[in-house]
Amino acid sequence: MAKKIGELLIQEGLVTTEQLNRALDDQRHSGERIGAALVKQGVIDENTLSEFIARQYNCPQISLSRITLGKGIVSLVPLDIMHKYQAVPFGLMGNTLHVAMADPGNLFIIDDIRFLTRKNIQIHVAADSVLKQVIGTFFNADDDSFDDILGAIKDEVELDFVQTSDEMDLSMLENAAEQAPVVKLVNLILMDAIRKHASDVHVEPYEKVMRIRFRIDGVLYEVMRPPIHLKNAIISRLKIMSRLDIAERRLPQDGRIRLKAKGVEMDFRVSVLPTLFGEKVVLRLLDKSGLQLDMTKLGFEEGQYKNFRDAIYLPYGMVLVTGPTGSGKTTTLYSALADLNKVAHNISTAEDPIEYNLMGINQVQMHEAIGLTFAAALRSFLRQDPDIIMVGEIRDFETAEIAVKAALTGHLVLSTLHTNDAPSTINRLLNMGVEAFLVASAVNLVLAQRLVRKICSECKTEEPVSPETLLDLGVMDDELGGFTCYHGKGCAACNDTGYRGRIALYEVMPLYEQIRELVLMGASAAEIKKESIRLGMTTLRRAGINKLKEGVTSVEEVIRSSTKD
Repeated sequence: MAKKIGELLIQEGLVTTEQLNRALDDQRHSGERIGAALVKQGVIDENTLSEFIARQYNCPQISLSRITLGKGIVSLVPLDIMHKYQAVPFGLMGNTLHVAMADPGNLFIIDDIRFLTRKNIQIHVAADSVLKQVIGTFFNADDDSFDDILGAIKDEVELDFVQTSDEMDLSMLENAAEQAPVVKLVNLILMDAIRKHASDVHVEPYEKVMRIRFRIDGVLYEVMRPPIHLKNAIISRLKIMSRLDIAERRLPQDGRIRLKAKGVEMDFRVSVLPTLFGEKVVLRLLDKSGLQLDMTKLGFEEGQYKNFRDAIYLPYGMVLVTGPTGSGKTTTLYSALADLNKVAHNISTAEDPIEYNLMGINQVQMHEAIGLTFAAALRSFLRQDPDIIMVGEIRDFETAEIAVKAALTGHLVLSTLHTNDAPSTINRLLNMGVEAFLVASAVNLVLAQRLVRKICSECKTEEPVSPETLLDLGVMDDELGGFTCYHGKGCAACNDTGYRGRIALYEVMPLYEQIRELVLMGASAAEIKKESIRLGMTTLRRAGINKLKEGVTSVEEVIRSSTKD
């Protein structure tokens, strides 16, 4: 079935043979359907895939998100079967049960459901992600809620956890962390974070309250406030899961949690920091299945994509990716490495921390306490016959100097810096102490980026915006009236935020000869920016306006993510 669909997709011109082979390799590790593997890699849009499968099997297509599912009909198929087969019953007409599936070619599944329900089965094609979301909703309906668990804690174990000071016997603390309601509560927090596609979970103790916040699409939302007397029990439970020392409460600690629940695998990178009223815990969710490694899907405009790809395929030189923390620099670098990852290339990376492991790439975790710094790793890489080197971040002169020299001696070097835009990156390297002639010779391209939230497609609606606001944003006079602005009203699909997912804005600055000459002359960042724009560079603000014109994001997001040129 997977091979047949793959071949048909190639015949239709929807995927290439190379893309299919890459998806088949991914499928062998993940065990998922070939269509899901292609969607995950960004090769094909999920709706396009569903339409294609519906045509191939002559089945109607269904949008489950627009249907109210009755419990009576859903209960005809056991939840574990729904989850195992990714099939959802949604309608009953006479003795015919209508079932939504992503894979209508699997006759064994259809036969099993027919046998279980004793009904005729009419298959409809639905998007894989929508099926998972719907099935997850029914699974979670059977789970304990936050209120249920907090009620159980209050009723059963409140007296066990009440304490008069922060000093607590270690055995009592461990026992409190292992109490069933606390274990359930922590598990529910982590599963809720996965379900809501949060990137970070913040567990924060204050003097009289404790709060849990999720970062979803770059914005923090408060999700609950557990009773303050559970502070130490919850934090200790997280530390136990992370294999950290629960007796050490004065020093920062770092750990990792790996969870597998209901078919979802997720890694959490855990950071514990002592604060005035207890330890704050931040968990970063690392979802490899959600890692976008197809550069064409990241948000590049056509000219930007060509410039970036040309730069990373040069035999030597430096490509720098800049932007604040959380702007997607790692994803951009990983997508570049995935594109470069060929048998003929020896690729080594120095990272702190390693967020995702990539087959075929030699990744090294930094460990400054024992002297394994970016500079030390770079020196070692140069003795390992490298073709391509990725340095997680250039933080000091020593690292910058070695990276520049590596770029000038026949190696491609990828790295990141924290600067506001592409032109100011040149000045940052000069301020670190790197000579201007070395910067001008070594750097091939600088890319600056930001992330903006995408308007939810389920609740997208037109938004009237005054011409004055658009002009102030940077829209040209001749563009006014030529496009419609949108925003999201908020719905269940986007947790009532109006946004779902993010896309990158890019500012791509190749170092043309004119720019290299300005660097050698000691020109300011403003002068370099002005010349780059003259040579065709799209600024971050302009990239945001282009996404606004395409209806991808909102005015508020463009204002929030970039400064006016």
